Amino acid sequence: MTLPVDLDTDAARLRAVMAENLAACGALDDPGSLRSHGSVAFTAGVRLNTLSDMNRGIAAPRTPLHQFTVPLSATWRGARLARLLAAEQLEAWGVPLDPARLIVAELAANAVVHGRVPGRGFRITLTVTVDGVLRIEVTDPRGESAPVARDAPPEPAESGYGLLLVEESADRWGVLPGPFPCKTVWAELELGRFR
Repeated sequence: MTLPVDLDTDAARLRAVMAENLAACGALDDPGSLRSHGSVAFTAGVRLNTLSDMNRGIAAPRTPLHQFTVPLSATWRGARLARLLAAEQLEAWGVPLDPARLIVAELAANAVVHGRVPGRGFRITLTVTVDGVLRIEVTDPRGESAPVARDAPPEPAESGYGLLLVEESADRWGVLPGPFPCKTVWAELELGRFR
């Protein structure tokens, strides 16, 4: 059984739903001002990206030029090995070692201290994209405990500065949940700044 398809009616319904949603979030003052031109919708001179536009924007600049992944034990030896292996790999790729080496050391130490689950390790991934971005990812099995950057302690302390160092050294950093029960803490460096 085939259902009749009326593209004009479907397009009109889609425009109506888009106008409703835009008006509800305050992005569109007059729901009747939504116009469509091919696969691009316009509202009062503002271009709304289609899903394929967004996919191209996400995928294109993140195409990996180099990638390195290694699972490690959630021990101090594993954290040290993460730093040494990352430095070796970055050097082989011709990527500047600092501040990437510091970021790897801090994220690996956090995975050992705060993300440790007995019998489970952590994974480090280094990716250099074609647009010159180094992405450092450390995945650990404690997804329920997301790291939060804090202000520096009021008095000097031996610990508590790791994410402050990451925040100051990296161009961007964040936390991604999953796959369950894991989380991934990532940091990105624009390599053009360090050449």
